[in-house]
Amino acid sequence: MHLFRTLVVGIISAGAAMVSAQEYPNAPIRLFTGTPGGGLDFAARLFAPRLSTAVGQTVVIENRGFVISPETVAKAKPDGYTLLFFGSPFWLAPYLRTAPYDPIKDFAPITLAVTSPDILVVHPSVPVKNVKELIALAKSRPGELNYASSAIGAGSHLAGELFKSLAQVNIVHIPYKGVTIALSSMIGGQVQVMFATAGGVAQHIKSGRLRGLGVGSSERSPLVPDLPTVAASGLPGFQSVGIYGIFAPAGTPPAILSRLNQEFVRVLNQAELRERLLSSGVEAVGNTPEHLAAAVKREMGTLGKLIKHLGITAD
Repeated sequence: MHLFRTLVVGIISAGAAMVSAQEYPNAPIRLFTGTPGGGLDFAARLFAPRLSTAVGQTVVIENRGFVISPETVAKAKPDGYTLLFFGSPFWLAPYLRTAPYDPIKDFAPITLAVTSPDILVVHPSVPVKNVKELIALAKSRPGELNYASSAIGAGSHLAGELFKSLAQVNIVHIPYKGVTIALSSMIGGQVQVMFATAGGVAQHIKSGRLRGLGVGSSERSPLVPDLPTVAASGLPGFQSVGIYGIFAPAGTPPAILSRLNQEFVRVLNQAELRERLLSSGVEAVGNTPEHLAAAVKREMGTLGKLIKHLGITAD
């Protein structure tokens, strides 16, 4: 009798989940992301209305920042109505500070949404034309060159430390409070080297204010088509790309995750959207949950190990 009751309960529960998934969505979807006006916010506001049209429900952008957004989604009901759109600050946070969530156990990946490779730039006063020359200069003048980052533990910081580690050079880290201040110091010549996003430095490379040496992706990027990869032009194995994915709370029904994946991928493959994202400095992707999960685990392995080795902590 007990076994029969268990089977009946299981069948009823599965049936209820199936009906729920079939009716989804029948209420507004909340998409939590970074602060207002940032790159994440801009991208989210480009594809949110298109997703809204596709699913027939309003998609509301919630700008709660890199701490509150992941925590809120991790604790939300796993029904597909509370989602997260974020990048590496979300899954690298546990290595840098105490985080109120587990980026693997508490979330279900949906799709890798956009990517943005880091661009290695130098001030025009630095007498180098390519990555090999920069490495040679740094080795000949240990501790004399410096590089800027937008903050301790930020992508620009970790890219710089990865470069130092692989190239075996000593370049001094100069952290700033924000990418705008860091770029201003770069352009002003107060700092000499930086890894920055294409959206942040492409115009300065074109104007000659900064000199681009290489792109952090594994292949040349349409964002800066004239630049070779850092790996191919002097530092094999180097890769530094900002990846930004869509996540749901762990335990979200597979049917709902599948529906969300299909809709997000369909939206991200729209030619007009891809062009607008590209012009803003990011490349639209759209793939399987497995691709996103693998990318996150790979970056946690590489950069998490680097953070631990260097003892990097952030407030």
